[in-house]
Amino acid sequence: MSKTALITGASSGIGEQFALIHAAKKGDLVLVARSIDKLKDMKRELEYAHGIKVFVIEKDLSKQGAGKEVYNIVKNEGITVDYLINNAGFGGLGKFHERKWEDDLNMINLNIIALTELTRFFLPDMVKINSGRVLNVSSTASLMPGPLQAVYFATKAYVTSFSNAIYEELSETSVTVTALLPGATNTGFGETSGMDKTPLFDNTFPPEEVAQTGYQGMLSGELNVKAGLSFSQKIMMASLPLTPTKILLKQVKKMQSTK
Repeated sequence: MSKTALITGASSGIGEQFALIHAAKKGDLVLVARSIDKLKDMKRELEYAHGIKVFVIEKDLSKQGAGKEVYNIVKNEGITVDYLINNAGFGGLGKFHERKWEDDLNMINLNIIALTELTRFFLPDMVKINSGRVLNVSSTASLMPGPLQAVYFATKAYVTSFSNAIYEELSETSVTVTALLPGATNTGFGETSGMDKTPLFDNTFPPEEVAQTGYQGMLSGELNVKAGLSFSQKIMMASLPLTPTKILLKQVKKMQSTK
C-alpha cells in the first residue's frame, strides 16, 4: 500500500529531491510551498511519470497559523499523511543587532513555529493508528553556536532538541521522529542567505544525496542523520565536545565571514 508524504519547502532544493524520491517509490504527495507555479509543474510531471496523486498547497509558512491551515486543508481533502517531512526553512548572514528584525522573526516563525505546529497537528493522527514517520530537517549548525548566523543556528538547535525529545516520548509506539542534520548543500539556501560567499560553502554536497540519506534514515526510524559532510567537517563535528567554546566561536565566525 502506497504511503502519502507531506513535504514543506517542496518547490526546490532538498525538498524537491524528497518529492522525487518518494514519487519514484509510487508514493502519493502533498507538496507545500509559496511557489504555486513550480508546484503545479511538479504535480503534472510527477503524476505523469509515476502514476501517483499529487496535491499542492500554496502557503507561506512564516505567517501565523499557517501550519494549522495546512493541516485543516489536508483533513478536509480526506488525505492521510503517513510521512511528515518538515523541510522548509531559511537562514541569513550578518550581525544580529544589524539585521532586520522582520527577517529574523520570519525565520523563527518558519524554522520553529511552523515546524512545531505541523508536527503537533499531524502527530496525534499517526499515534492513533500507531503508524507514521516525521522527518525534521535541522542542520549540523544545530550542534554549535553560530556567530554571524545567531538566529539560524539557534532555530536549528531547537529543531534537533525538539525532534530528539519527541522521539523518546514515542518510544512505546511505532511512530518515529528523525532529525536530518545536513552540512553545506548545493541549493538556493547559500545564495539566499549569503553563505555562498563564505568558506563554509567552499565544499557543498548535491541535494539529492542529502535527501536520499535523510529519507532512508526516516524510513529506518533513526534518531539523528548527518549528511553532506566533507572529511574535514566530519573531524570538526567529532571534535566539538572537546573544543573550548570561545575557540569554537572564533572558528565558526571565521567560516561564516565573507571572502
